[in-house]
Amino acid sequence: MELSLARIADIIKGNVIGDAQKMIQGVASFDDATDEEITCAENVKFLKKIDETGAGAVIVPKDFKTSSKNMVQVDNPKLAFAKVLERFNPKQQPPPGISSSAYVGRQFTCSGEVSIAPFSVIGDNVTFGDRVILRPHVVIGNNVVLGDDVTIYPHVSILDNCRIGNRVTIHAGTVIGSDGFGFVPNGDTYYKIPHAGIVQIDDDVEIGAGNTIDRATFGKTWIKKGVKTDNLVHIAHNVTVGKNSVIVAQVGISGSVTIGENAILAGQAGVAGHLTIGDNVTVGGQSGVVKSLPDGETVSGSYAMSHRLYLRVQKIFPQLPELKKRLTDLEKKLKKIEESERKNG
Repeated sequence: MELSLARIADIIKGNVIGDAQKMIQGVASFDDATDEEITCAENVKFLKKIDETGAGAVIVPKDFKTSSKNMVQVDNPKLAFAKVLERFNPKQQPPPGISSSAYVGRQFTCSGEVSIAPFSVIGDNVTFGDRVILRPHVVIGNNVVLGDDVTIYPHVSILDNCRIGNRVTIHAGTVIGSDGFGFVPNGDTYYKIPHAGIVQIDDDVEIGAGNTIDRATFGKTWIKKGVKTDNLVHIAHNVTVGKNSVIVAQVGISGSVTIGENAILAGQAGVAGHLTIGDNVTVGGQSGVVKSLPDGETVSGSYAMSHRLYLRVQKIFPQLPELKKRLTDLEKKLKKIEESERKNG
């Protein structure tokens, strides 16, 4: 593929500075780009050394002008770069059809073209929308509904009765609708609590590889519109994740937690059960959340605390050995003073 810089600017709604007819053949990183490729300088770190890149053109912020390089000015360079990268690296779509090596149960219906790869298994009473893609070794349970433009990667299991919306992508190895972790003590043993609910995933959600999203005990575990999860995320039974929230790798969310809209849970954060996390909350990496958080809060640490307090505490940690020594010396001096006062009293 080859595109002129003018055409690229049209795609990303940018303004060309330099040779608008410059032909671009690909996309590359700032350090590795060649004269036939376009790259991105979205922050000060890269803008300071923009003339050092070998790229034939650079996507830059709208107000940046000080370079001899061919540039495309845009409002959001990182977003524009992603769109150009997508244009030069389009997804390879499999041909429509159902492989003879796939198993399809009774009363399967679909509203348009589907692509079902070898060794996929589809249960009974399953409904697909249009342009559904199942890669090899996908398992779809009974009574599952998938919307339009859904892509399911290899070794994903979507178990009985779950509901998947439109434009959903689920990456390899994820399990949707496994039983929640619920047991009642029975003397020295545990009695399993049946999980009769479902998982509902709304439109425009992307689920990373190796996620486990448990079905509800009753009702539904609910992943709302626009949510994005990284790899290796666990979401327990009856959790609700609000619109456009982001959950990063190795996050664990306990049962019956409600997460608001536009929340960010950074890597390895853990959330205790039955809590409410408000809208626009940010939870720092490896934080342990043990109480509900109001809208707009930013927390860090384990246990999680106000982020500003956490930063102050972090500064003190390296000083603790010296502070302990000083405290011990003060205690000794105070003891001597008290003994002296008793003798003179």
